[in-house]
Amino acid sequence: MTSQGTTEPRVDVVGRVLPDLPDPAPLTTHGPARVIAMCNQKGGVGKTTTTINLGAALAECGRRVLVVDFDPQGAASVGLGVSPHELDLTVYNLLMDRHADIADVVRPTAVAGLDLLPANIDLSAAEVQLVGEVARETVLARALRPVLDDYDVVLVDCQPSLGLLTVNALTAAHGVLIPLECEFFALRGVALLIETIDKVRDRLNPRLEVDGILATMYDSRTLHAREVVARVHEAFGSTLLHTVIGRTVKFPDATVAAEPITVYAPNHAGAAAYRQLARELVARGDAA
Repeated sequence: MTSQGTTEPRVDVVGRVLPDLPDPAPLTTHGPARVIAMCNQKGGVGKTTTTINLGAALAECGRRVLVVDFDPQGAASVGLGVSPHELDLTVYNLLMDRHADIADVVRPTAVAGLDLLPANIDLSAAEVQLVGEVARETVLARALRPVLDDYDVVLVDCQPSLGLLTVNALTAAHGVLIPLECEFFALRGVALLIETIDKVRDRLNPRLEVDGILATMYDSRTLHAREVVARVHEAFGSTLLHTVIGRTVKFPDATVAAEPITVYAPNHAGAAAYRQLARELVARGDAA
């Protein structure tokens, strides 16, 4: 408390005053969707964890959400309870067959308001097969177009590379969310990723913007993690989101259970963090 008896403002991990983030107002209509690519060419930074849990948190807010698993490993599909090896139709079919119907591929999940466009190892062939296609960078955008009016947010979980599949995701997207592990070597690739985003904006998708950098796997007990976040803030300013995702064993536990953490451990700090992220993106207009 201050001497006047007022409460000190709450601040984030770099000392910025936290904005008031009210629960989002319910929507009376849905669509057209904002497409957000979850992108970082470094693996193991929390892309899939963020895709699944942000999707579930936005669905809790009354948003209709489609998760697009765009990684041949199929981790987002597994994390939402779908076995990639048992799928007859995946996002690969939509990319390679212009006559495939996306309605036949989209699957509901156990979370109300959250649907999945699944993937499996077949998707790895698409990168090679699309090379000779006309307008090969826009194939995902074409595939998603028929359902954009049915959703409020589409989250695309990209593979850890800057290849043709990732360029397709960036070309289809309105915004990019960059999960960044709070570790020094994770910083090194961000400049390259931003450069790729700039190229896609200049050549393929003028509307593309960076919705934010999300610090993940943060451990407040270590000076190293605090220094990394401070460096990101110094370099990118307000692009660094206020929300920080802490390191916890509950995230892999939830993945094994094939549930978002908001379902698996709804009262855990990790679930609260993703709910805060959903509120922050809605307040910024990035997932309204």
